[in-house]
Amino acid sequence: MRIGQVSCYTHHGAWWVYYREGNRPVRRRVGDTAEEAARHAVQVKSQLEAGAPAALSFQPLSVAVLRRRFLAHHENVLGSSIATVRRYDAASRYLERFTNGTDVRAHEVCVDDFIAYLRSVRIAPNGHQHTPRRALRDKGRRFILEVCRSLYGFAAKKRHLPPYAENPFLGLNQRRVRVQDAKPVFVFDARSELAFLQHADDWAFPINLTLAKTGMRPGELAHLLIEDVDLEQGWLHVRNKAELDWRIKTGSERKIPLVAEMVAVLRRVIADRLAGLVFVRKGRQCPRLVGMTRARLAKSLERQAAERERELGEPLSRRDFARVARRVWQDAGAIKADLIRNSFIRITKQIGLAEATCPKSWRHTFATLLQEANVDPLVRQITLGHSPGFGRQQVLGMTAVYTHTRPETQRAQIVGTLQLWPESLKLGDRWARVVEPKGELPINSPTFAAGEF
Repeated sequence: MRIGQVSCYTHHGAWWVYYREGNRPVRRRVGDTAEEAARHAVQVKSQLEAGAPAALSFQPLSVAVLRRRFLAHHENVLGSSIATVRRYDAASRYLERFTNGTDVRAHEVCVDDFIAYLRSVRIAPNGHQHTPRRALRDKGRRFILEVCRSLYGFAAKKRHLPPYAENPFLGLNQRRVRVQDAKPVFVFDARSELAFLQHADDWAFPINLTLAKTGMRPGELAHLLIEDVDLEQGWLHVRNKAELDWRIKTGSERKIPLVAEMVAVLRRVIADRLAGLVFVRKGRQCPRLVGMTRARLAKSLERQAAERERELGEPLSRRDFARVARRVWQDAGAIKADLIRNSFIRITKQIGLAEATCPKSWRHTFATLLQEANVDPLVRQITLGHSPGFGRQQVLGMTAVYTHTRPETQRAQIVGTLQLWPESLKLGDRWARVVEPKGELPINSPTFAAGEF
């Protein structure tokens, strides 16, 4: 049976339709009777004649296949960071588990049933099998739904959804998914900040003081090189290091003014070293690549990547290259974020602030202090390295594009704000004046006992 450009035929007891859309042949099973086939054929014929996408012109996929294509698109086409791809992988895996063991295609997923499934899921927060399990937090469920919305947006563009079907996650208002069990954010005040720093040892003190007085992310501090710090002019530069496979979270480079006390602390930490990481992990064994410049570290990475390629007999994938880069940073003495966090938790427990468990509290504190001191929003944005934002988070919008903050203005506002809490700065100044024992890295010297000041 033929209706216009559409042919109908039987195959293994079912009715199918066949037509060509552009240069692409389309074959679809449409039913068990000739009447159903004719009805679909008439609909497709009218859509083709009108130049509209045919209702059957899509490639249905399982959720598992759609996930793989979505992640490959982000990794190989968009070039999203490995951390972003990893988060998308973990979030979208819940949707695959929801449909596991069924023949449900991606366009047949019921969003309401999936949300009910997410509310029933129990997870181990750190991924360890012996950790007590708990329900997903509201923010976690919201992020999973946002990733699924992007996943189905990709499916619609690649024509894996029916042409006239909407993204099933698009109608779900993410902001109305109430966040009722969010982990509270801890913000220091002047007294608790001083107590924390008084109980920090020589290794933890300069690290946490730098986080507190610059608003840096812990990962940015761990990858800070001596050549990124201008102690003469009093500026700290947060830069991407693409040749070493490290990038800032937002990709936006920035510079942060340093108060005089912070300059003195960094002088003691760096001492007479000319290159390498500012903050080196503590330990008896000296890292193999400690003290190397950025250029020499990049050459070492290039050499180790070439050796790894020869071992594998093929070009390195992005993940393999990232593993080699992490090894180079480790050989250079880079501090792992977990070590900073463990040290932070240990100190907060000592001073009775067990609810503070994340070093990012310093960044929250820094931003809050700037807000309370009425620092210009654009200066805050530049210093913290935030993007201009969008939607309800947008602050200045296009005005930020046309407004340029002078370094003198930024320095005056930031330094003036930090001086509102003078006691911690005095503590930093006293720590910087301690004379280092000969032959030891300043960051590991045992001259500053906990609670000494």
